[in-house]
Order: sequence, then C-alpha cells, then structure tokens
Amino acid sequence: MPDMKLFAGNATPELAQRVANRLYTSLGDAAVGRFSDGEVSVQINENVRGGDVFIIQSTCAPTNDNLMELVVMVDALRRASAGRITAVIPYFGYARQDRRVRSARVPITAKVVADFLSSVGVDRVLTVDLHAEQIQGFFDVPVDNVFGSPILLEDMLQKGLENPIVVSPDIGGVVRARAIAKLLNDTDMAIIDKRRPRANVSQVMHIIGDVAGRDCVLVDDMIDTGGTLCKAAEALKERGAKRVFAYATHPIFSGNAVENIKNSVIDEFIVCDTIPLSAEIKALNKVRTLTLSGMLAEAIRRISNEESISAMFEH
Repeated sequence: MPDMKLFAGNATPELAQRVANRLYTSLGDAAVGRFSDGEVSVQINENVRGGDVFIIQSTCAPTNDNLMELVVMVDALRRASAGRITAVIPYFGYARQDRRVRSARVPITAKVVADFLSSVGVDRVLTVDLHAEQIQGFFDVPVDNVFGSPILLEDMLQKGLENPIVVSPDIGGVVRARAIAKLLNDTDMAIIDKRRPRANVSQVMHIIGDVAGRDCVLVDDMIDTGGTLCKAAEALKERGAKRVFAYATHPIFSGNAVENIKNSVIDEFIVCDTIPLSAEIKALNKVRTLTLSGMLAEAIRRISNEESISAMFEH
C-alpha cells in the first residue's frame, strides 16, 4: 500500500495540523508562499513518488488565492510523481454559483472550478457539506461529500436544550433540518417562510410551527453575513422562543457579519473549523467552534485504505 502523505496550503493550517495529529503523522514539507509580484510559489521538499497524497486546503477568502495555491500544489505533486492526489477541500468556494437562474447571462463557476481541479491532475475530492450536492456531478473524478451534522448534533445533545425545536431558516433547508430533528430525539421542526408581499415592501417572515417557550435550534450549511439567521432569530423571539442557537458548518462571516452578530438576539453561534475565524469574530465571544478534524481524519484513512465513506454516517 502506498505511503499516505498529508500536505497543507495556507488557508486552514490549524485544521490541517489537527487532522495530521489525529492520523498520528506530520504534515509534509512544502514551501507554499508568494513571489515578490504576488504569484503563488510552491516547492515540495520531500520525496512523494508513488505516494497517496492528500492536500488539505479550503477555498475560502481570499478565495482566488487559496484556489490557486491548491491547483499549483497539485501540479507540483503531480510533476513529482505522486501516485494519487486527493484534494481535501473542507469549504468549497464558488459552490453558490452552481446554476444559471432563469437562463441569466452568468457563469456556472462551480463547474469552472471543478474543471480547473480535474485538469491539473486531482484524482479525487473530499469536501464537507457542499452547498449544492449536485456539484459532485461537475467533476470527472470521484467526489466524497461528508457531513458536519454528526459533529453539530453531538454538541446539541450535550447542550441541555429545554423542549427543543429545530428550525429551518428557509424552505430550501427543510431536508437538512428534518434530518437533524430526527436524530435529535425525533424532535419537532419549524420552518421560516420568507415572503415579500409586493415590490418595495419589506420581507415578512411567517413561522410554520409553534416555538413559544422552546429552545430553537437554527440549522444551516453556512453563515455568510448572518443577516438571514439574525432576522429569523428576531422573528422566533417575537413568537415567544426561549433561547435561539444557530448551528452551521461553514463560518464565512463576510461583509457586515461582525455587526450583525454583535447586535443579534441569537444566544450562541456554533460553527465548524472549515474556515478560520477572524480576530474580530473571535473577540465577540458569541461564536464557538467545533473541530471536524476527527471526521476528516477518518475519511482520509478510509480513502487511503479503500474503505467505505458512507459507512461513517450509517446509524
């Protein structure tokens, strides 16, 4: 069996190190930096010939820089005769650009990124909670999309929630919320239906379900500016919710996220470490991070040993 080797770019170094620790190994020796003009510089400083190589790199902000680091590392490893290269992308950037809405003159950038990775020599991809699962079909190589929900669920079960109810912040998240609700002792579920009665009229939030006097668990795959979740929490509190917790896998926290979180009625935001938190977000003391390192390490081990990934999520 080929030697397993882990490498990391500069996007998620702490997560990469945690994964390496879980696998009782060290990160490979690679110099990943910049030339004076800003171009990505990569040099692999160890023998990888015939190795089973995994590159851990989220394509989070700065998205284009991190994506280029990933593809240049893949090319360097391919030219160094690595046996198999798996791109471990905890957060897959550009995933929200996965379709042309009403045939608008826009790109399907998720497909462009998939083609880019395939063209430089990626043999397979391991990612977490793709925004749209059909993105797996954009690749010409195998894609394993694992889920952060078991890690989030474990935290929910340990939190001491009182009369909990799982809430989907929109219609599109109902399947995710239903799955969490079933695993959370088959608890009730509520849905927030956002509607704009007519043009230039403020959006109205209708809550389907009884949340009065209950701990509400908002679940989503990602938090960007946080505006949607914060408004949802306000609507829940107005309807008598006792406490509101927001759970999401990917903490993007862009734009005015700091201000939104600071002023939010959400009691706590619980996210995973697919994207590093900024100093401003950490300073708010309202965001708690759970690590996916154990799950990613197990997925990497299974891929390397040609074992089933889906078996990790069978209950």
